Amino acid sequence: MTTLSRTATDSATMLRRNLRHVLRFPDVLLMSLGLPVILLLLFVGVFGSALGAGLGGAAHGGPYIDYLVPGIVIMSAGYGATTTALAVNKDMTEGIIARFRTMAISRSSILIGHVVAATTRTLVSVGLVLVVALLMGFRPAADLGAWIAAIGVLTLLVLALTWLAVAIGLAARNAEGVSMFTLLVQVLPFTSSAFVPPDSMSGAVRWFAEHEPFTPVIDTLRGLLLGTPVGGDAGAAVAWCVGIALGGYLWAKALFKRDPTG
Repeated sequence: MTTLSRTATDSATMLRRNLRHVLRFPDVLLMSLGLPVILLLLFVGVFGSALGAGLGGAAHGGPYIDYLVPGIVIMSAGYGATTTALAVNKDMTEGIIARFRTMAISRSSILIGHVVAATTRTLVSVGLVLVVALLMGFRPAADLGAWIAAIGVLTLLVLALTWLAVAIGLAARNAEGVSMFTLLVQVLPFTSSAFVPPDSMSGAVRWFAEHEPFTPVIDTLRGLLLGTPVGGDAGAAVAWCVGIALGGYLWAKALFKRDPTG
């Protein structure tokens, strides 16, 4: 068996392990699936009229839900990443990863299994959000090419956040050490273009919203799904995602190779 085929086989085994853990603890799955849907219902049903009226009765020329959905989709990716960080940290602190290190398996398959399982779970969550949004009146204008591009950008973001989450999970000494990452990925979308355009904000908040990583990704998805111009947001979105993914991967790789007794 070649190194590549061995890695693929071991990664598939680790993927099955992680997916079984998801099914064994459905509360974690329900949280990552349910919270974005709850936010969608809250902001459309409770705040939608007020926010839409504050933006002139319509956001970017359409109903507020059309403006909102890309931001909620990004938040789904963030919630999925926090779940991954906690799962990796649990494996690390409970000694499972140390046990895997002593076994005759591909070491990279341990992390690959987490990443693929997390990506699958998060994309399912995004699909659920989109189904609920369509039932609530979301009407995308994307053609097939735009949908493929949107899925590609979203998948790239999910991979970026997942590799960063894996690194955080390996680095933290306990579950409480993951809390700062959880706070970061859950709060940053609120200070982005997810709910209102940055130009409706003021001062330093506006500047931050215009330059933080989630804003170009959200604006790119919004443009692709609604058929509006994307402009330079696409390049910035890809650059942010690739940079975060590469940084998270290299950090996770370095942490995984370190001496666990050191």
